[in-house]
Amino acid sequence: MTAPVRTRIAPSPTGDPHVGTAYMALFNWAFARHHGGQFVLRIEDTDQARSTAASEEAIFDALGWLGLDWDEGPNVGGAYGPYRQSERKATYAAHVETLLQKGHAFHCFCSKERLDAVRSEQQANKQTTRYDGHCISLSADEVATRIAAGESHVIRMRVPEEGDCTFTDRLRGEISIPYAQIDMQVLVKADGMPTYHLAVVVDDHLMGITHILRGEEWLNSVPKHQLLYRYFDWPMPELIHLPLLRNPDQSKLSKRKNPTSVTYYRDMGYLPEALVNYLSLMGWSMPNEEEIFSREEMVEAFDVDRMTTGGPIFDQTKLSWLNGQYLRRLDAPEYAQRIQDWMLNTAKLEQLIPMVQERAERLSDLLPLVNYLLGNLPDLSEEHFEHKSMERADVLKVLHHTLAAFDEMRDWQRDDLFALCQGMAQAMELKFRDFLFPLFIATSGRAVSLPLFDSWMFLGADLSRARLRAALELIGASKKERKRLDKEYQAIKAAIDSAPAPT
Repeated sequence: MTAPVRTRIAPSPTGDPHVGTAYMALFNWAFARHHGGQFVLRIEDTDQARSTAASEEAIFDALGWLGLDWDEGPNVGGAYGPYRQSERKATYAAHVETLLQKGHAFHCFCSKERLDAVRSEQQANKQTTRYDGHCISLSADEVATRIAAGESHVIRMRVPEEGDCTFTDRLRGEISIPYAQIDMQVLVKADGMPTYHLAVVVDDHLMGITHILRGEEWLNSVPKHQLLYRYFDWPMPELIHLPLLRNPDQSKLSKRKNPTSVTYYRDMGYLPEALVNYLSLMGWSMPNEEEIFSREEMVEAFDVDRMTTGGPIFDQTKLSWLNGQYLRRLDAPEYAQRIQDWMLNTAKLEQLIPMVQERAERLSDLLPLVNYLLGNLPDLSEEHFEHKSMERADVLKVLHHTLAAFDEMRDWQRDDLFALCQGMAQAMELKFRDFLFPLFIATSGRAVSLPLFDSWMFLGADLSRARLRAALELIGASKKERKRLDKEYQAIKAAIDSAPAPT
């Protein structure tokens, strides 16, 4: 009897829920539902420095909003839990001990300085950069002595010196990768936490995952994972590497070029069923080539072999057209309800009230005060950014550097935003008021508006980034200017990081 299909999505809770995560979740969900199987949500939080509870909750909210329900996970339980990797350390420790005992893994005491030197030498010699096996032959006594002395170390996986790893991907056929290109992967970090590569293999096996649908960027990691399955004497799930979402210029979809957060599209007034419909068209099509269909219709017709391997273009114009088709299918009461759910709900109004209550004289003042927070800004021109104390170059610097800093922020908190802008203004030797001017214009289209930092908190990270990105594109910067701005930003960032903390 064939085992029931079990798929999973395993996002890292390290930022806003990405549309790429939703895209992968959708196809895992549809595959499992089509075959009457189970869809598992697992949280891969081995990066403890960057993982946050708020990001995890945002993942639950985003997938729930899209209607991609999961059968097992941290917030619903299940027979194979716990479903957070940080809660499975003992399981990983037991399995890595098995690898050590069988000689498939070894302790490595190499310092960062030595590893950097080895890497630099390999690069200079135009060789594949990989660990050179320096600690692979240490005796058990020496290893025990160095561990007892408290010497920092990691645990690495052995990789054959010769031969090829050959595997089959359902969409791409047989693939071979020489072991000479494969690094001796760290399995357990110096802090005792497992790396992704160990944890994902152990979890997928113990949770009974039968099919792995993930992005094509993981193809080069298959040899490491296949070796671990072989070392543990486990069968490997079927592999299905999906094409990555791409920008219109064919580059990988990223927040540096486009809004990528599911919450951005939710807050902009897209319907969840429209976004799911659009994502389903990314590399797949219905048998009758129909463009508009429900989740249920997709599940019934889903055939993973209809996936293509070409990089699908995430086109916001096409998404907006599709969303409009869904809006026009609603009757008036349902349309009104969707508007209320989107913005005129209690939670959203409670965010707005503190910003407007001290400034309004009539209830009807609400919309003029906050209309820039709802949807897109009116068209701006370069003239809007003209300022008596700032040259075009200064405006470009403020917009570019602030956007670059926003791209790196993990948490979106008002005090952090204020401190960031204050530090950048000081490092750029600009008056704080002048520094904020281009940001006010980019965010609100006005020189004077509701408090800027409160506005950013209401808009959220992705909407705020999108407005700064649009302003930067409007003013325009050549490739040469952007390279110079990137270098200047790194210098500004270093100056801020080295500045003494305020007392």
